[in-house]
Amino acid sequence: MEQHIIDNPSAIRQGEELNVSNLAAFIRCNFPDWPGEVQVAQFPSGFSNLTYFVQVGDKELVLRRPPFGANIKSAHDMQREYGILQSLEPVYPKIPKPLIYTDDTSVIGAEFYMMERVRGLILRNRPPKGMELTADKMRTLSKAVIQNLADLHAINIYDTGLIRLGKPEGYVQRQVEGWIGRYEKAATDNVPAMNTAADWLRANLPAENSPALIHNDYKYDNVVLNPDDLSEIIAVLDWEMATVGDPLMDLGTTLGYWADADSPEMLKAFSLTAFPGNMNREEVAQCYAEASGRNIDHILFYYVFGCYKIGVIVQQIYARYKKGFTQDPRFANLIHLVHACGESAAKAIQYGRISNWR
Repeated sequence: MEQHIIDNPSAIRQGEELNVSNLAAFIRCNFPDWPGEVQVAQFPSGFSNLTYFVQVGDKELVLRRPPFGANIKSAHDMQREYGILQSLEPVYPKIPKPLIYTDDTSVIGAEFYMMERVRGLILRNRPPKGMELTADKMRTLSKAVIQNLADLHAINIYDTGLIRLGKPEGYVQRQVEGWIGRYEKAATDNVPAMNTAADWLRANLPAENSPALIHNDYKYDNVVLNPDDLSEIIAVLDWEMATVGDPLMDLGTTLGYWADADSPEMLKAFSLTAFPGNMNREEVAQCYAEASGRNIDHILFYYVFGCYKIGVIVQQIYARYKKGFTQDPRFANLIHLVHACGESAAKAIQYGRISNWR
């Protein structure tokens, strides 16, 4: 496996440094059999929880902590995320092995957990250096990713005890109202399309589907692939928002991230789904329906919700930047992405479909 196509860490961003001496003492206390110097770097991508690479001798770990300045406990609950991984470990092998969690903020200034690093290919917003992403490869990948989503939704949440992760009754309405409330609290600019989407969602709530385990942030850069076979998903990452609820809400979030060839350039810049060979959103929805056996008659609602939800997440990050809680320069122009999410939702409402708006 070529080193340059593995998702590699880099230097820690200014203002997001960890207390390495404290972390080393914590590791030595809890893992006394691990020899070697503790070294820390940062995975550069991602906009929510912060992810660090920790090396102790020949052991490779990943540390997750909340972003600096975040005050949304439910969105950055490290203990819950760690517990989800523990619950999934016996029933779903495609996860990083969870190792330890602590709420002792004296170590690095926040609660955190560590897990084993999973090596493989993670597709971000540009093709990996030295790899040609042909149309055939992207077609294979897009189908494998959606099949895997259907597989996740097929896990028996009752026999496995995963039902305890959430309250599926009334999930759709709670999500709609919850995300609208979050947007109103985080709003910094007037984005009319986001308001249009919120009003439409409230007026078009569908009947609930039978509940399933849902990831809630399922997209290309949250799956680890075998670089020699893009149809093989090694692991699924970032379980911070996982719960049990209507699985079509999960599909809607995936569709919201899934830029098509005619999507705004701002959205296409964040993903590789607009590359030739990928299924478009209509095809993604149909592929999921065939793989899962679920009815997608109301897919427009779930797509609009996905666009709106992503817009809210981006707005929350942008609000932290505007308030000075983070100096990450990537966040300076995120308000344009909020507009793009709202406009995508509004266009889908206008045309009554989730793709092919030309």
